[in-house]
Amino acid sequence: MSRRGEAEQEDLFGAPQQPRMPDGFRYQSDILTADEERALLALIEPLPFKEFEFQGFVGKRRVVSFGWKYDFNLRRLEESRAIPDFLVPVRETAARFAGMTPDDLQQILITEYSPGAGIGWHRDKGEFGQIVGLSLLAACTFRLRRKRGASWDRASIVAEPRSAYLMSGPSRSEWEHSIPPVDALRYSITLRNLR
Repeated sequence: MSRRGEAEQEDLFGAPQQPRMPDGFRYQSDILTADEERALLALIEPLPFKEFEFQGFVGKRRVVSFGWKYDFNLRRLEESRAIPDFLVPVRETAARFAGMTPDDLQQILITEYSPGAGIGWHRDKGEFGQIVGLSLLAACTFRLRRKRGASWDRASIVAEPRSAYLMSGPSRSEWEHSIPPVDALRYSITLRNLR
């Protein structure tokens, strides 16, 4: 069974269905073509990535920010390098998918996940509003959870290469998300608007 198949359920007639996701969460496969992905990767790989730092902890993933970045040590949002020209079409694609204008997406975070890297349960900082994510090179399991009494509501989807997701409304404000360690090199492009 493919990784995509693991995240899908079959109805009584054998047709695959997308799993039930939280309100405000939207997913679309193949938002980029394979040629667009290859061209992007050639420009992303040489970027000045740095290990992710969180209050003295260094994560396995590496990041680079454009427009704005959140400094976890200082606990504040700071201006970052200008959004490069090659990311302008990506921002336009993400904005169209999210029903926004490109100028609404003021921050772009590119993350490199080496094999074995993931990201723990979290909710993005309150300074940011809606979140659009694009997945490149390898698939990952995108998990969501929300506390309900003594247990958790849970949902997950396999984010395939060249796909996009949107987190807005309850999926953004009430749910945490995480990515378990990946099996192969993966890049994500996360675009956010400011509140």
